[in-house]
Amino acid sequence: MRFVLRTLSLFALVVAVMAGAIDAIQSVSASEPVLTPLAVAWSTASPGTIALVADGIMRNFPYAWDPAAMWVLSQPAFAVLLAVSLLFWTLAYKRPPVAGRFTV
Repeated sequence: MRFVLRTLSLFALVVAVMAGAIDAIQSVSASEPVLTPLAVAWSTASPGTIALVADGIMRNFPYAWDPAAMWVLSQPAFAVLLAVSLLFWTLAYKRPPVAGRFTV
């Protein structure tokens, strides 16, 4: 399970760096900060999956769609993906043993 979480963390980190690099390139070319919201980046990359996830959230948690999901989708894509990467990494983190590294 830890391997899967670390792999998901790495994937989210790679996509976050790519989104940040794209935003940086667009910011330099526009001479002003450009931050792409997660909803725009996601719908550009895969319009079918964002519609599927939105439908699932609205069907199962209709009270959470407006305040929570809309707020997350309006945040910059790189920031949300960095937070997701950190979440997966912390879930996969294994604490070192208290007694030392040579104990089991």
